[in-house]
Amino acid sequence: MQRYEGLVEKRIFSLPSHTAVNGRTIKDVKIGWESYGQLNDARDNVILVPHHYSSNSHAAGRYKDSDPLPGYWDSIIGPGKPLDTDRFFVMSVDSLVNMNSKDGITVTTGPASIDADTGKPYGMQFPVVTIRDFVRVQKALIDSLGIQQIHACVGVSMGALQSYEWAAAYPELVKRVVAINGSPAQRPFALCNLDKWVAPIRLDPNWKQGDYYGGSEPIEGLTQAFCNVLIDAWHPQAIAATYQHQWAVAENNPLHSQENDFLVNQSFRAVGLARATCTTDANNMLYMTRANQLFIAGTPGSSVDAELKNIRADVLVIQAWSDLLFPIADARMQVEKLLANGTRAEFRELDSAAGHIGGVTEVAKEGEAIRRFLNS
Repeated sequence: MQRYEGLVEKRIFSLPSHTAVNGRTIKDVKIGWESYGQLNDARDNVILVPHHYSSNSHAAGRYKDSDPLPGYWDSIIGPGKPLDTDRFFVMSVDSLVNMNSKDGITVTTGPASIDADTGKPYGMQFPVVTIRDFVRVQKALIDSLGIQQIHACVGVSMGALQSYEWAAAYPELVKRVVAINGSPAQRPFALCNLDKWVAPIRLDPNWKQGDYYGGSEPIEGLTQAFCNVLIDAWHPQAIAATYQHQWAVAENNPLHSQENDFLVNQSFRAVGLARATCTTDANNMLYMTRANQLFIAGTPGSSVDAELKNIRADVLVIQAWSDLLFPIADARMQVEKLLANGTRAEFRELDSAAGHIGGVTEVAKEGEAIRRFLNS
């Protein structure tokens, strides 16, 4: 299939203030958003695509023709694709505390933003926010556009969690949910696993309890944090198929020096370093991680696990068998919970050995199932 036709425009939505789930107020909230396709006169052809943990609202297309890569779900968003922009108005929104605040494209309010009361970055004084806060800010954007019905919320990973939140918080608004590689409630193992991801940030001496703005950033810790994410997001089979046990440099045997390394380690560190230096704010990553932990834990006021009975939307659950972050057994259990609550729910297994990331890179394998569900 061809890529999404037409260049994409990043737009900005502003709120004077937002009161977070924990009661604290955030002033001058700004988030970015983009769209593909046209909003119809009835304003009821909307597909909302909340983004995943390490991404942003750039779900499809390019900002300019010279961009090397399109948005992360370009394979399923566009004319004639499962999320058909000839029919639907597909939109995606940068979350609060989005970690990509340094990339020059993402628009978000979080710890790296300037606190109007002090004239300095919030740092760790920024209020803890939840996925429910993400959705409430998105709802304010939806309201500003006069949209009173969402044909579907479609998301992968944290995008799936936001889609469930949308359906539980606004059952009269959301008609369908497609949740890929993401279930609302998980085992407590997930909490410590997420903490493992970001622990290197706190151990980096440049972090300084979050007060690093204007000085040296915790690049080393942030680099290792991304390595930890990559290791968990891939399935061992995918890592083996890509890297085997190759040395980083063919003639430099790791047996002979600690300076010599394996290709997989070098490659993951290179990706992590690029993200750490060019796109990611360390504090924002910490806050994003806490939002996910609160949701997964079923914390009152920040998760939908106890509110599944509110969901009236039809739900399509798609889960990769190889996902180690969101086990397929939990996804099947999720469908059983939904059915027990009287919700129409369907399960599909994504045949991907890529692991959790397969929900991004190989989602087109379930493209026709998604198309049928959206057209039902």
